[in-house]
Amino acid sequence: MVETRKIIALRETVFSELGVEAERPTTRAVGMAVIRNPFAGKFVEDLRPLLEAGAILGERLMPELVKLLDGLAVSYGKGAIVGVAAEMEHGGACVHPMLGKPMRAAIGGGKAVIGSNVKVAAAGAILDVPLGHKDDSWSFPHFDTITVSVADAPRPDEILVVMAIADGGRLLNRCVTEPFVLRAPPLEGNVPDFDVAEIA
Repeated sequence: MVETRKIIALRETVFSELGVEAERPTTRAVGMAVIRNPFAGKFVEDLRPLLEAGAILGERLMPELVKLLDGLAVSYGKGAIVGVAAEMEHGGACVHPMLGKPMRAAIGGGKAVIGSNVKVAAAGAILDVPLGHKDDSWSFPHFDTITVSVADAPRPDEILVVMAIADGGRLLNRCVTEPFVLRAPPLEGNVPDFDVAEIA
């Protein structure tokens, strides 16, 4: 078991943007764990202890995050900041292979890939955690981000592991709801002969 120095839980509820109140607020909940990195300062092939740490942290934090929401979780995301004595792959090991299962279990499933962001940085660095709809990767209103930071983490031999959920998308979405094709106006006058595909 990887040593955990501390756990942080955050709740954010957004009611309005630029003075315009939404029909219903969106609440986001974030769980963060600061763990010791057993592989700091050395290269190893077998990262399984970090894979397992991700699963254990998900099982520990996710049920508590669900309780912080006002509604059912519809979006999720994850991430990690690796201390500067280690490599990005250590953060990937924490969040990619085994963290998804307990995240989905806690919110009643999820068909979409869980978006993530992993980087190497010093204590206090900012991490933008992407959020996306748990069942529909193309749900534009749910393309969202929550930004987190812990003043004293990660230390050089630590990893900050982050998981986030939300009970709604961006507050006042006006960016359509799905992809669409923008049709260019017809060209007039003398224009070169080329395939339309070249400008698509």
